[in-house]
Amino acid sequence: MSNERTSVATTQDITGIGQLPPLGVVPARMHAQVVRQDRYGDPMTAFRHELVPTPAIGPHEVLVAVMAAGVNYNNVWAARGYPVDQVAARQKRGEPEDFHIGGSDAAGIVYAAGDAVDNVSIGDEVIIHPGVWDATDPWVTAGRDPMIAPSAKIWGYDTNYGAFGQFARVQAHQVLPKAPHLSWAEAAAPTLVGTTAYRMLLGWPGNTIEDGDLVLVWGGSGGLGTQATQLVKAGGGRAIAVVSDTTRGEFAMKYGAIGYIDRREFDHWGIPPLVDDKAGQKTWTAGARAFGKKIWNIAGSREDPAIVFEHPGASTIPTSIFVCRPGGMVVICAGTTGFDAMVDLRYHWTRQKRLQGSHGTNDEQAIAYNQLVCDAKIDPVVGRVLPMDQIPRAHAEMGRGEEVFGNTVILIGAATPKEGRR
Repeated sequence: MSNERTSVATTQDITGIGQLPPLGVVPARMHAQVVRQDRYGDPMTAFRHELVPTPAIGPHEVLVAVMAAGVNYNNVWAARGYPVDQVAARQKRGEPEDFHIGGSDAAGIVYAAGDAVDNVSIGDEVIIHPGVWDATDPWVTAGRDPMIAPSAKIWGYDTNYGAFGQFARVQAHQVLPKAPHLSWAEAAAPTLVGTTAYRMLLGWPGNTIEDGDLVLVWGGSGGLGTQATQLVKAGGGRAIAVVSDTTRGEFAMKYGAIGYIDRREFDHWGIPPLVDDKAGQKTWTAGARAFGKKIWNIAGSREDPAIVFEHPGASTIPTSIFVCRPGGMVVICAGTTGFDAMVDLRYHWTRQKRLQGSHGTNDEQAIAYNQLVCDAKIDPVVGRVLPMDQIPRAHAEMGRGEEVFGNTVILIGAATPKEGRR
């Protein structure tokens, strides 16, 4: 991207979905899929097509015409208004909008840039990484990891004007070059899950992927899991996927897994019996050990995972801690089966395992991940491509655990799934 910066003024009212105004012309209004508080609940009805004002940008911000957007679980939560009412949270911070436009993955074209922006120019083809923070936050100015700063947020979930509108408002540092060999749909698919997986596997010194490491990947056929297995393989490790059927297992192996475990073969999930329940503990431990033996069978020896890549949460954390090797790490970025996870500390402190929370990405990690994509070392794993009016359906199905093959992408400005390849 060039160092020229340009900002423009609005000169027309609105542009149809699947169309673009002249380069640099910003319509006064835009089409968007919008969530409002009185619709919180089922994503199928929480999202609704509306016309809204195109957002203004500040001096350090960029306006991107969204060509395609990725779907992630965070906007299932946003549509439900749980665990966070994002509209209320932003209004508490002083933002006036009474709606949420989500979407944390986008590929598009720069249409306007603030006066202080010097890293992009009008017409640049870009992707957006989801890490957002206040550059004046004392944590950030002290040189610490900005994604741990008090001001850190996830774009398109904690912030408004994400990828599910024709134009997205982003901080300039989030803007990275689009891989030329990818279509708009392909480029929009992987960034949130890919950068999240990169941080989880390579962002925590002392427990990063090393050559030959065994890594257990929950949800190995989904968007997050398929990025993780590819990153494990690229780092010289061996990934074992946990899936819910053989078809999903075979899909995971296409993207780097050395084998898979069908979790339906086990029934010890969830909070285990209390320690004083000896009979219950015996039954639960037998299930966890049987699961661990499946890992050994795939690994070809009595080898436990150096890293367990977690996101289901409540249902799986006890098993993850149990099977992780001494000195290893269970790293978690979500809790899609629930937030009330339980850890048996006997398997945690005595074997000196690490339970590491991980969230989002910083610029350094996003740049490194995007370079792997630009170098064609990481496949975006597009599962399906849908039109903009299918955003409610896509989130409803994701919330029910359906359609977990790769990443779902929504066409916004692009007319076809193949458009955008150079």
